[in-house]
Amino acid sequence: MTYCVGLQLDRGLVFMSDTRTNAGVDNVSTYRKMHSWEIPGERSFVLMTAGNLATTQAVVSLLDERNLAPSERNPTLLTAPSMFQAASLVGDTLRDVISAQTNGKPKSVTTFNATIILGGQIAGTPPRLYMIYPEGNFIEAETDTPFFQIGETKYGRPILVRAYDREMDFARAVKLLMVSFDSTIRANLSVSTPLDLQVYEADSMQLGYSRRILDGDPDWRAISDGWSDALRSAFDSLPDVEL
Repeated sequence: MTYCVGLQLDRGLVFMSDTRTNAGVDNVSTYRKMHSWEIPGERSFVLMTAGNLATTQAVVSLLDERNLAPSERNPTLLTAPSMFQAASLVGDTLRDVISAQTNGKPKSVTTFNATIILGGQIAGTPPRLYMIYPEGNFIEAETDTPFFQIGETKYGRPILVRAYDREMDFARAVKLLMVSFDSTIRANLSVSTPLDLQVYEADSMQLGYSRRILDGDPDWRAISDGWSDALRSAFDSLPDVEL
């Protein structure tokens, strides 16, 4: 399993993903699930994946190969005229990879499925954030749906719903994501550190602050321990129920 989140803020976009991949309790590995491409000053993309590892690796490899040989008949992330077209390209690539692996069998019942978050900006247009489904279709983040989660989403969602603020700065957004990931990791062994973080500031036209967060990272430990203490304190402050 995995857990990835993309947040859309007034200031830009923030992405975080875990790195755990498992095929059973005795086959646990670490793989990067966050990928990026950019032409500084023109466009920047961040892509995160959840699902079958062979599928997601094939999608990323195909996108990389197409970037090396762009043409009018072969659109790429580095030549797409808009974020919508970039999302369409990723969706088509994902659908084609799954179709090739399943030989036309129904996608809804296959183990080759994958889901993708794509975010970024192309010069002259605002930053955009998309969630792309195995069928190749996608939805875009808007005011009422300002963030996307893929993978093991349920444990980390409550804090996002309660504490997200579109006007928050990047530091608070990263803190919010750390709490969301800590809640998920504590509840599900299929999600774990290291975590990958990427910040994109709107209209900067280049990828910003990035970081790999290890289990012993002092900021991570402070957030994890502090959140646990705060929850216990909040629980103790609640009135007792009379029985």
